[in-house]
Formats: sequence, C-alpha cells, structure tokens
Amino acid sequence: MRTAWILSLVVSPLLVLGSPPGSTIREGGIKIGTGRGTVPKSVNVGRGNSAVRIGEGSRLSNSTRQRSFPTTTTTTTTTTPTRFTPQSSVNNSGNNINITKLTVGMLVPYKSFGVREYTRAASSAISVLQRSTKGPRLGLFQRYDLRVKIAMQELTPSPTAILDSLCKEFLSLNVSAILYLMNYEQYGRSTASAQYFLQLAGYLGIPVIAWNADNSGLERRASQSSLQLQLAPSLEHQTAAMLSILERYKWHQFSVVTSQIAGHDDFIQAVRERISDMQDTFKFTILSAILVTEPHDLLELVNSESRVMLLYSTREEATHILTAAREYKITGENYVWVVTQSVIENLQTPSQFPVGMLGVHFDTSSESLVNEITTAIKVYAYGVEDFINDPKNANRSLNTQLSCEGVGESRWSTGDLFFKYLKNVSVETDHGKPNVEFTQDGVLKAAELKIMNLRPGVSKQLVWEEIGVWKSWEKEGLDIKDIVWPGNTHTPPQGVPEKFYLKITFLEEPPYINLAPPDPVTGKCLVDRGVHCRVAKDSDMVGMDFQSAQKNESLFQCCSGFCIDLLQKFSEEIGFTYELVRVEDGKWGTLENGKWNGLIADLVNRKTDMVMTSLMINSEREAVVDFTVPYMETGIAIIVAKRTGIISPTAFLEPFDTASWMLVGIVAIHAATVMILLFEWASPSGFDMKKNPSTNHRFSFCRTYWLVWAVLFQAAVHIDSPRGFTARFMTNVWALFAVVFLAIYTANLAAFMITREEFHEFSGVDDHRLAKPFSHKPMFKFGTVPWSHTDSTLAKYFKEMHSYMRAFNKSSVADGVEAVISGDLDAFIYDGTVLDYSVAQNEDCRLLTVGSWYAMTGYGLAFSRNSKYLQMFNKRLLDYRDNGDLERLRRYWMTGTCKPGREVQKSSDPLALEQFLSAFLLLMMGILLAAFLLLLEHLYFKYIRQHLAKSDDGGTCAIFSLSVGKSLTFRGAVYEAQDILRHHRCKDPICDTHLWKVKHELDMAKIRIRQLEKDLEAHGIKPTQTKRKSGNLGWWRGCLQSSDRHTPPEPMAMEAPHPLPPYFDSYIDAVEVARPRDMSRNHVVSTEYAETFLPTEIYRIPDDDATRTEIAEMETVL
Repeated sequence: MRTAWILSLVVSPLLVLGSPPGSTIREGGIKIGTGRGTVPKSVNVGRGNSAVRIGEGSRLSNSTRQRSFPTTTTTTTTTTPTRFTPQSSVNNSGNNINITKLTVGMLVPYKSFGVREYTRAASSAISVLQRSTKGPRLGLFQRYDLRVKIAMQELTPSPTAILDSLCKEFLSLNVSAILYLMNYEQYGRSTASAQYFLQLAGYLGIPVIAWNADNSGLERRASQSSLQLQLAPSLEHQTAAMLSILERYKWHQFSVVTSQIAGHDDFIQAVRERISDMQDTFKFTILSAILVTEPHDLLELVNSESRVMLLYSTREEATHILTAAREYKITGENYVWVVTQSVIENLQTPSQFPVGMLGVHFDTSSESLVNEITTAIKVYAYGVEDFINDPKNANRSLNTQLSCEGVGESRWSTGDLFFKYLKNVSVETDHGKPNVEFTQDGVLKAAELKIMNLRPGVSKQLVWEEIGVWKSWEKEGLDIKDIVWPGNTHTPPQGVPEKFYLKITFLEEPPYINLAPPDPVTGKCLVDRGVHCRVAKDSDMVGMDFQSAQKNESLFQCCSGFCIDLLQKFSEEIGFTYELVRVEDGKWGTLENGKWNGLIADLVNRKTDMVMTSLMINSEREAVVDFTVPYMETGIAIIVAKRTGIISPTAFLEPFDTASWMLVGIVAIHAATVMILLFEWASPSGFDMKKNPSTNHRFSFCRTYWLVWAVLFQAAVHIDSPRGFTARFMTNVWALFAVVFLAIYTANLAAFMITREEFHEFSGVDDHRLAKPFSHKPMFKFGTVPWSHTDSTLAKYFKEMHSYMRAFNKSSVADGVEAVISGDLDAFIYDGTVLDYSVAQNEDCRLLTVGSWYAMTGYGLAFSRNSKYLQMFNKRLLDYRDNGDLERLRRYWMTGTCKPGREVQKSSDPLALEQFLSAFLLLMMGILLAAFLLLLEHLYFKYIRQHLAKSDDGGTCAIFSLSVGKSLTFRGAVYEAQDILRHHRCKDPICDTHLWKVKHELDMAKIRIRQLEKDLEAHGIKPTQTKRKSGNLGWWRGCLQSSDRHTPPEPMAMEAPHPLPPYFDSYIDAVEVARPRDMSRNHVVSTEYAETFLPTEIYRIPDDDATRTEIAEMETVL
C-alpha cells in the first residue's frame, strides 16, 4: 500500500534534477496515492497544482501535463519474460513437485535487434548452470521456474521512464532481483539515471546486481544505502592501479586534478585512503588537489613542483583541461598525466591529448556487457540456492508482492536478508582468475584493469595502446611493457623538478648545527659528522683547490645537528643541491648603527639564498626578510648551576615540625614523668603517699625524668626503676611510645641528613633581582651572547639590566655555560631550547633552567624578500609537522646524557663531613649546656645549699632529687669534709706534719678503745649502755655502719671501768666518719643510710660548755 507513496517522495525531486537543460515542468510533479484510506498530500514541484496520481485505478492517470524533452527521446522496450523450465518435474518417487515461478529483472541498453542477443545470453547462462559440472549442482531448478524479464533502456531516461520501468515491467512481475547492465559513459544524465534507478530499487528493498561503466560517478553515500552489488571495477580499483604506476617508477609526489564530474570528491578520498594503506611500503605525498572550473585554476600547478598529475574527468572536460595545461606549459617531456577510465571511455583520442599519457581502462563494449550477463545470472542463481537451502528461510518467499497500484507492501521485507546471501556468493570464473566475490560494501574484490599508453600509431595518429595489466589479487599486480613517455622519449621522467642550487648561510649553535673537523687524510665527513660546510671567507677561497681545501679544517668543517638533518630531508624531497657557508662576521643579525649585521645582512644584500640555523623570528627581522612557519618554539630562558650546600644545623629536627616537637618535648615527656612519679607516690609498694621516703628507696622526680629520657632514646645507662606496679606499667606504655616515635623519626631522618642542592631560583628575565640588578646586595653576575636576539630584546625592554650585564657577556653559549658551572657567573640568559640542550648534556646534572620563558617566539628558515622558494619550504614544514617528522628529530637531538639514574648512583658515595655536620653541632651545643649546668651546680653548693638547709629538713627535697636531699644532711657534709681532708694540702710543711700526727693519734686511740672492750668482755664484764639524754646524737649511731649491714649494733651489757668523757660518743662518731670509704661501690648505695636522713640539728651549737668543748675538739680533728 505504501509503495506508491515512497516512490513519490523519491521521484518528485528527481524530475527536476534529471531534467535536461532547457526543459521546464509546468505542473507540480507526481502524486502517488493509495487505493483506500486517506490520500497523502501530493509533493509539488514548480508552480502548478495538478499532479499525476498513481494507484487510483488500474492504469495511469492522464492528468499529467508535462512538456516533452526536445533533445532526447526516451524509449523503453520490453519483452515477455523468457521462461526456463526445469529438465524434470518428477522426483525419484514418481511424485510431482510443485514448481514456483521465480522472476529476475534485467535492464540493458537499448540496441536494435538486441533482445535476441540478450535473450540468447540469458538462456545460455541458465543452460550452463543446469548442466554445470564444475561448480555445485544447483537444486533451485527442481523447485523454481526461473524467468528473466528483459527491459531495454536508452541513454538518459527521464525519471518518469525509470518509474515506469520499475512499476510496469518489474514490480508487476514480483521480481526478486534486478540485473542492471549499462555501458553508457556520459557521466551526466546517464550517471544520474543510474543513480536514480539504484536508489529507487534500494528504497523498495530489491537487490540489484549491476555492471555499469560509469559506476565511478555514483555517489558512495547513496550506494551504501542501496542493495547493490557492482561487477565492474570500482573507483577504488582505478586509484589503486594508478598509484601502482607511480610506485613502479618511484614517483613519490603528485597532484590530483578533477573536474566537477560526479564522484570527484570520492576519487580524492579514494586516493587518500589508498595512500594511507600503502604508507608502510611506499610513501606518497599529495602536493595539491585542484578542482578545475576555469582554466586559470591550473596556475596552482604552474607554481608548484608537481610533475605527475592524476586526472579524473569526462573525456570532453579532459580536452579543455589539457588544452589549458599545454598553454601553461605543464605538459611535455617532464610532465606525466595519468587518467581514469572516464577519460579514456571507448578509446577515442582527441587531438588535444599529449603524447605519453597513461591511463587505466576496462572494456565497456557491447560484447563485454553481454559476457557479464552470464556472471550476473550466476551470482543471482548462487544466492537463491544458498537462500532456499537455509532451513531458517523455509517460510520466506522470494516473491516481492510489491505494486504501484496501492496494493501490497511499501518495501520487500525479505530483500535485505536475500541481499546478504547474494553478497556472500563465490562464483567460479575461467582462465585462472579468482572467483567472483564481493566486499561487505558490495564491491568486487578481484578486478583486472588494462594499463593504456597514448602513443603514435601507424598513421602517426595518437592511439591508446595496451601496455600492461594490473591485477588486484597479485602482490606484484602491475605488468608493463615499453612505454612512450611524454615528449616521445623512451626514458621515464624524474617526477620531480630538476635540481636547483641554493647557497645556504648558517651560524653554529648546538644542537641545531654542530661543527667538527673532517678526516685529515680523506677530507671526508664521517657518518655521524654530517656534511661539509665552509667556515672560511670568500676572499680566503680565491685560487684554492677545492679538494685540498676540504682537508683543511680551518677552511672546511663537518656540520651536523637538527638543522642539517632537516636540510638533507628537504634536499631529497624537493630536489636541490646546496652549499653551506658560515656567516663571515659570526653574528646572528641585529641592527647596528642603523644597519643589519650577520645573517640578516646577507639576506638583505642577497649574498645568500637562505639562512638555516636556530634563527629566532621577531618583528624587526620579519620587516626585512621572509620567514617560514616556525619549526620549533622557543623563548628567552635562564640557566643556573646547582651548588652543594651545608646541611642545616637543625636538620636532625626537620623530620617533625615545630608543633610535633613541642608536643613530644613539652607535653609527652613531662606528662609521662609526672604520671610515673604520681603512680609511684600513690602506690602502696612505692612511696605510699609519704612525704619522707624509706631509707632504701632510690626513686625521685629527677630519676623519673632520667628514666623517661633514657627510655625515649634507648640510652644504655644506669637507671633506677619504680617499685609500684602501676608506675612500672606506665613506664612500659612510655617505652612503647618511644619505639613508635623512634621508628618514625629514624625512617624520615635520612631524607633530611643529606647535602642540600642550592641554586638561584629566578622567576624569569623580569625578576627584580635581574631587571634591577643594583637593588640586591650582593649583586648577581649574569650575561648573554652579544648581538643575539636575546641581547637585542633585553636592550629594548630592560635597559638598566642590559647596561649592567655587558661586563659579564660571553662570546658563545658554551663559554657562558662553563662560567655558570665554574661559578664565575650566577646565571646565563639565552634561548630556551639551547639552554635545555645544555642542561641535558651536562653529565653531572648540575645545571637547570629556572623561571618562565620570556618573549615566546620560534625558529624559522629565512629567505630574501619575495623568494620563490618560500612556499615550497613552507609546505614541506607543515607536512613534517603533521606526520611527526619534526617531533622525531627533536627527540633525537634534544636528548642528553644527564640521566636521573646517575644521580641515584652518586648517593652511594662515602658520606662527607657536611652530610652529618649537624650531629657535631648538636654535640657542641650539649657540651656548652653541660658547662652551664656545672656552673649552676657550683652556685648551688656555694650559695643556695646553706640557705635551703635552714628551711628544709631534707625530706621534700629528697622526693624531688636524692642528691639534693642528701646534700642537705650532716652525712653529706661529713663526706664533703672527708673529701676535703683527703685531698687537702697545707701550704706550710709544719701544718702537714701536725695533721699527720693528729690522724695517727686518732688511729691509736681507736685501737686502744677496741682493746679495752675486748678485755672487759674477757673478764665477763658487760658494761651497760648509759641512757643518752634527749637531744644527744647517739640515736643515729647506726647510720655509721657500712651500707651492707642492716642489723643494729648490739648494746653493751656492762658498765665502763671508768666513766667515759662526755665527748666520747662524738669522738667515736667522728672516727667512724673519718674511716676511708669504699670507692668501688655505687655512690648511690654507699650514701644511703640504714634508717633515715640525719636532721639538721647536728649543725646546731649546744648551749652548755661541755658540748662546746666537744664540738671544738671535733672541729680540730676535722
């Protein structure tokens, strides 16, 4: 039902597009309605309102009012379907088989008495299929009655004729496919009619097996949407054959010339795709793609270096194009034109075609078309066979059931599926050719094209002669005989312009141009040293022998580098010879006293053709010379050197920040100290909350502090542990904290206890320390290369800076970099890429660039004004940038020897003094702090102790510090006096004698007393001990026992034979105190007392005279 409506949408615009020049359409167009239901709105084209309605009845309406075409007559001749019945309609069981009618349409060119010829070809093809023994035996003839509906069509039919042929001749017979075979090559309305027919068939869902000579003009987008198989060689085959000719003769570069022929965009795209496929084996370059609408469009070829042209147009258009090319002198001996099938057509040769043209061709004669009928029918039959043999298609029919009368479907639903079977067939061929197969786009896989050459014939007339064959299925698919080349020569052209000579001026600057001496014996440059370049002046070369001069390194050097590689690439692809000459004054080119110097001066004075080096582009230079597009970007940068610095004195503190150290040193340590002492003071097994500790307790606040520090730093020193369980647990918690703290600290300490690398970190050229050098003290020393782009830029924008740095300028970049490394300069300013290369080449990795680049620009090739070479070098540079050649050269030449791995390797060298200098500084600070504490200790004993003893009984101070508490007791004073006596030396010798005498008398008295005690005990007399008065000092007698005796002395049981003197007890105590101390024991143990600390009352002077006497005697002894 919707078939007519679909056709109306397609055909209506085609009526206008397909109309010949001068024709008009008075009425609106074609209106295709439906038999029932709502009639769609008509599609009107033009001013009228009336239209042709198809589908209202059984015949076409007569309401169409259309002027007949005055120039062409469209005739469609039809024949009744040719019927081919199967040989047998009875199966092996004797049962009759139902035969189904199967019709295929065939549209062929109109030809007088052609029906008979076409019918004979179709009949022969089906007969061959029925009797074939080569391929698979087809079973479709046992089920189907195959009929071929033949319709003939003249050149350039109207859209209505195309519609009639579809509706009347094919759709009414339910054709399941259409064989479209045409050999028209007008590439105008004939191509358009083919396009219309194929599109209509595709919209209806009817597969088309086509062989049309002008298939290259079909739009690829439209053909992809249609169900079309193409048996003729495609446009892609023609481009592949043409490029194979170029590959055969090593023609790498060419131009594409097209007219406005249908498919000209597809031709250019096909060429580009083929080049992309061949880039691994052969590299092509399209110099230009020209669409010729006027003769002057060919001027682009005149100004280019193209010598090989691919032409795609009709024969008539090619005549005009080649006539204009002859006038512009781009035909002849050095120019090769390679044309397509559309130019050659039927091998007729216009006189305007130049001799030596090459082209690709396939036979489009009527005989060739008739031969293709067999192939087309085979493709159809094999597709039907595969379709009906697939069990999935048991319920599907090959009858389309389409009609233009409003009855049936608008599109054959099975058509897309049937097309897949047709596309996957493989039809055998003769003569050893590969089978006929198709790509997924319906294009023939294997194609054969003839290579044609336009050459003089027997009668001196130019004729197309076959000189070879291109076969797509063979690796070396091109086979060519002798060719008559342009200009009637027998040698192929070079395909490139004749080489021309260029004088190129340079100035060395690594890595762009490096200089090295040539081999002194041969005078040649080694492979890695580049090419010869002259460094001598023109005047020095007068009368010199060139061969001997090349061996003299003062005259010739070997140039290599980024620019030399790029120059050689230009030379190979453009085709020129050159001479490299160093600029005589050795300057880059700046204005000096109003005149240009250096490289720019040579161009301005036309002493050279081209300058190729790391020449920076700026506005002043661009005003007098022409630059190419930049081949590399750059700017003004600063290079500085890294210098080894001293480790910070506080490097050992840097693993943690200030807040962390404050938290550990003030909060954690003191909190742990206080908590351990608090738990010990509150523990029953510790102080038990007593003010005075027991005599054998060895813990205090200072010892707790010592314990906390010793555990924190894992110090192997003697420490006293608390007695309480809680305090000990707290000590273990602190030890765990110390382990974690030390692990984190030591893990991060190595990163800070290394030598720091210091450098001047400038923000850029505009850094105030550089831009205003006198503002910083001491002033930095920096310079550049005079008469360079950097120097002129700084002179223009930073006058104060430029004036200051003149004293530090260097003649070359190498001298400047060396001065930075040695320390003569703090910084060197120059081109960024050159300095980056210097950084990369420094093996010690001591250099680096700092800050942002200033005055960004680029390097370019320089030519004299209006140079004819500028455009060709510009085009090449853009190509090299697009294909990555410039980037590959940059990576090769900019890579240096400075590797990060080398810096890592240096870290394993022996440690220098500066790498742990902070440890010595820490030790020195500790010594100074200890000396200060020693001073405080002396001040305490000399000034503070005697005042503190009057107000403290020794208990509270002992809790804070045992040493302080003991220093406040009598025992401590006696020990001090003992040390004084032991080490005392009188200035008078008599004093020493008296002192010794007193000591001796004391010892004798002591021995006498012991002997008397033994005598009394021998007589059984035990003297009773007299009670001491309150306030006497006998209660602390036990404190004088040695530290290893803890039992109190046994009291005497008898009275003395005579009363002892009142000072005897004091005397005995003094003797005990004066007894030599055991210095091998720990001083803490030896200074502990058996009971308690002595009170301060022993220092008090009694009131009675006896006591005074005793004390005086004791003082005498002491």
